[in-house]
This record gives sequence, C-alpha cells and structure tokens, in this order.
Amino acid sequence: MSEARDILKKYWGYDDFRGVQREIIDSICAGRDTLGLMPTGGGKSVTFQVPALMHEGVCIVITPLIALMKDQVAHLRQKGILASAIYSGMSRSEIITVLENAIFGGVKLLYVSPERLFTDIFMVKLRHINVSFITVDEAHCISQWGYDFRPSYLKIAEIRREKPDAPVLALTATATPEVVADIQQQLGFREPNVHQMSFARENLAYIVRQAPDKADELVHILQSVGGSAIVYVRSRKRSRETAQLLNANGISATFYHAGLEPATKDLRQQLWQQDDIRVMVATNAFGMGIDKPDVRLVIHIDCPDSPESYFQEAGRAGRDGKHSWAVLLYNNSDSRKLKKRISDTYPEKAFIREVYNQLAYFFTVGVGSGSGAVFEFDIDKFCYAYKHFPVPTDSALHILSRCGYIDYQTDPDTRPRVRFMLSRSDLNRLDQLSGNHEKVITALLRLYGGLFSDYSFIDESFLAQETGLDQNAIYLTLKELGHRRIIDFIPRKNIPLITYLQRREDGERLVIPKEVYEERREQYEHRIQCMLDYAQGNTECRSVSLLRYFGEKKVKPCGKCDVCLSHRTPDPAKEKDARTRILKLLADGQPRPVTDLRSLHLPDKDLNAALDYLLHEEIIIYGDEGEIRINSDS
Repeated sequence: MSEARDILKKYWGYDDFRGVQREIIDSICAGRDTLGLMPTGGGKSVTFQVPALMHEGVCIVITPLIALMKDQVAHLRQKGILASAIYSGMSRSEIITVLENAIFGGVKLLYVSPERLFTDIFMVKLRHINVSFITVDEAHCISQWGYDFRPSYLKIAEIRREKPDAPVLALTATATPEVVADIQQQLGFREPNVHQMSFARENLAYIVRQAPDKADELVHILQSVGGSAIVYVRSRKRSRETAQLLNANGISATFYHAGLEPATKDLRQQLWQQDDIRVMVATNAFGMGIDKPDVRLVIHIDCPDSPESYFQEAGRAGRDGKHSWAVLLYNNSDSRKLKKRISDTYPEKAFIREVYNQLAYFFTVGVGSGSGAVFEFDIDKFCYAYKHFPVPTDSALHILSRCGYIDYQTDPDTRPRVRFMLSRSDLNRLDQLSGNHEKVITALLRLYGGLFSDYSFIDESFLAQETGLDQNAIYLTLKELGHRRIIDFIPRKNIPLITYLQRREDGERLVIPKEVYEERREQYEHRIQCMLDYAQGNTECRSVSLLRYFGEKKVKPCGKCDVCLSHRTPDPAKEKDARTRILKLLADGQPRPVTDLRSLHLPDKDLNAALDYLLHEEIIIYGDEGEIRINSDS
C-alpha cells in the first residue's frame, strides 16, 4: 500500500486514502472482482486511477457519461498520466489510433462508452491489448432493478470472456441491497465481494418543506441561506422560468439543460463554479462529475421519482464537509404528478406497438427491411404528424430499445466537423486575422490532417488546451471563421438517432417481455411510492429513512432534519424572544402578511410556537385576507 500512497501523493497531492478507498484498491490489486459502494463525492475515481498506475497494461473504464469521461481524460493528461477515450461521434481513424496506442503501451487508462464496446473494431483490437483490470462506473446501470437501467450495459460481461484473467471493479454511488446482488450476478463475479462506505452525510441536513407556493418559498430560502446553490427542476422550460424569477428577486442565477449548445453549457458551468453566478437552475442533466465542494444548498422544486436520484442529486451539497442543506419543496400536486409519470413512463403496450408501426411509416421502412438503418429523429415533428404527446412517445421508444428492436440515442453527442474552404496557398495569403483566428487555424493544422480535402471530426476541448483559449472562445472563433468562408464548420448536433437493430416486424408481432415491461413498471411504482413516503412522512428522521432504503441497518437520527427538529422541546427563552420580535414587527398597528415574519430569520420551531401562543392568547389576530395584526381590543 506504500506504493499506492506514493502515487496518490505524487499525482493528487493527498497523504492518505479515505473511507473504503484503501480496501477497494487492496481488493482489486489482489485480483478479486470488487464492488465499491461510495456516496456522491466519496472519491470513486481514485479507486481505479491509482491501481491503474500500479499495474502493467491498460485499465479499461466503462462509463456512460461522455462529458465526465472527457473531463477526467483532460485532467489526467494535465497530470502527465496517459489517458484516452472512445465514444460516439469519433471517426474510425481516430478510434483506431487510440486503440493502437493502447496496444503499444501509449495508454494507461482507456475510457469507453458502453455502446462503443461491441463494435467490430474494438473487439478485434481488444484481443491485443494487455488489460490490467476492467472498471465499470455507474454500475447500477447494469441492474434491471436499478433506477437507471441501460441495455448496453448488459453486454459488459461478454468482455470477460475475451479477458478472463482481468478482474472487474464495479463502482456506484446508489444501490439498494437487491441492486447490489444483481450487479455482481450480471458481471459474473467469481465470489461476492462488496466494500461499502456508509451513505450517511453528517454535515448535510435533509429538509422537506410543505410549500403551497413553491416559487415564493424558493426565493425565501435563498434569501435566508447564503452560499452557492443548485435548484433542480423537472423541465427545460421550468429551468429558464425559475432562473428568471430568481434574477428578478436579486438572486444571481442561470439555467442548464441538455438542449443548450455545448459552449453555452460550458460557459454557464464555469460562471457558476467560479461563483460569478450564485445559483444554477438545472434539470437532472447537470451534476455528474461536477467538482464544486462548497455548494451550500441543493433545492428540489419538483419531487424526483426515486430515492436514488434524489439522494445522488442532494448529495452534491456540502462535499467540503461544512454544514449544508438539501431541501425538497413538496405540496399535494406532487403526488398526482408522480403517479402520472407511471403511465407516461410505461404507456400501454398497444400504444408502444402503434408507435413502432408509425415510426416505420415516418422513415418509410417496409416490413422485413431496415436492419442497420440509421435515422435522425425529430420527436416534435413525429408527434405532430401522429398526434401524440412527446413524453409517452419517448418512453415507448425507450421500451422498444430495451426489447432490442431499435437503438434510441436521445443525446448522441455528434462531434463537430471542420473543412477548409480555401487552399493552403490562399490561407497563407490571408491578412487581418485576429489573434484568436490565427491560434485556432494553427491548432487545426497541427492537430488534424486532410482538412483541405475532406471534413474531419474535431474536439473543441483539445483545441482549447492547444490554444490556451476557453471552449466558449473556441466555438465562437470557429463560427466566425465559418462566416468568413475560411472554413466550413458543422457544430455538434444533439438530434436523437434511431437505429433499426433488426428487420422491421409488423407491430402486432412485437414481443414485449415481462422483464422489460411488467416487472420494471412494478419496480418504478415501488420507487415512486418510497419517494412519496419520504416526502409525506413526518415521524422518521429524513436521513434514517434514506439510509434504510439503501439497506443500512445501524442508523441513528441525524438531529438536523426538519423531523428531528420538530421533535425537540421548544426552548422557552427562544420562544419568548420570538414573541417579542413578532410584536415589535407589528408595533405600528398595520396589518402585515404572514410571509413578512420571514424577515425575522427565526427557526421555524421557535417562530411557530411563538405565533401559536400569540394567536391563542388573542394578542394578535388574523384579518379577513389572512394578514396578521396587533389585537387593539386586547
């Protein structure tokens, strides 16, 4: 272990490991299949990056998170560690180059997205790569009982047949006992071997706030508690509207969702991470791999559909170990909305078959043909043509994908392409180029060949490293060069892709297995009910409720959540002080809305106790419109 500590100190600057990192590294170094359960922010990456440097050969890291993959590769290269990645959108020649480097010792960590594992080129080259061990990140995706099951993960076990001597390290931040057992079975563990950190976060207070007016409550919380914050919402539209609301109330905010241009997402994330903007309002597209330890607040306006996703998103608060809050805003409409998600996520089988047939009409694919065909898919156009709602249509396509009829990629992350429109001699004669233009042109010529004769896929992050510019400046410069007809720049496209994995069948003959539909719908209903039990409960500590869901038995109340605080005996002195401050606020005799009491910044327990006393003694009274005032008759 001294060698591992030396590597940790040399490349990451830490003196020793924390939590179960040491045990996981010892286990994988001993050649044992290993499952590591570590909460968000627990340092998962160190458990495979350190042993990768200790062993001969290549550590293959399988992860579905392309943005995180690129980020980790960039950081490793900055440390002088040989790392590369293979993911959707790369050209065949680029993939071959990466794999050849891995064969001849030019790569220590090879990141691969699941869908790239089973291409012919990867499987052929894999036989010649000396694999030290295989890491499966986000391993809950392989379990059909997990909240984020992905069919592409099921084939990972096939890699073991090609490399039977390479042990597997599976890592996840969220897994129930049922999922833990299923992960090990799906990956073909030789024996059960789990190393788990407690999911308890002693510095994090979980709060559920009953909020009839969520917008008002959100503003109040952010005005009452300082520091960096993330606000999670369900839809792209709501992310934009909520950010506008916060800015209108003097709280600096921006929004983030999967539909934004890559350069826009990078810029907004950078502004938030540098504290130029305080609040990031986001869909669940934001957060994976975000390294910002001083987030003080994570607020959910919309109730998540599983304890797993809530726990992971809430866990992005307080990674620096300082006191932080995870707040769920809840009201009666949330129960109705969550239950509607069940029918939206698992529409009737007749509807799924109808969508399959209409998809073929949309692309003009005849019965018995279409195997291997790839189409760009505009879901809005499709739904308009066939009078469907997008949400159940999207769900039907995902179910068809799990059944193996199609491959439905909603975020293919197609890489941008560039080709020079001028000859090399004309390019050399150009003048009046800005400094950024010259830097980008020079980098393009240095990094990519054949740009004068054909298009080449480019990586804006590598261009940024080469030029010293940020990615937003790279994107804008490429756009400017395109407008000047110096290059033809085709930006990254996020249009979904549908691939027919087998010849088209008649919809009535589709087989939708029980394990794909009925069993997974039942699991989804169970997770939603557990989330509702958490939100509606008021007797069990919030932390205890979450930890028991994940199978932890030795748990004790946190003493910080809203339930624990409500069970404390009110402090008479604090309650008396609260009464005095309320009466002082109302001393001018003018009626005031109850929300004005928030300006006193009193703990809810003391405020409620004081308010109950003053109303019961009729020292203050409610007006006709719900406002409060001093009772002049008292």
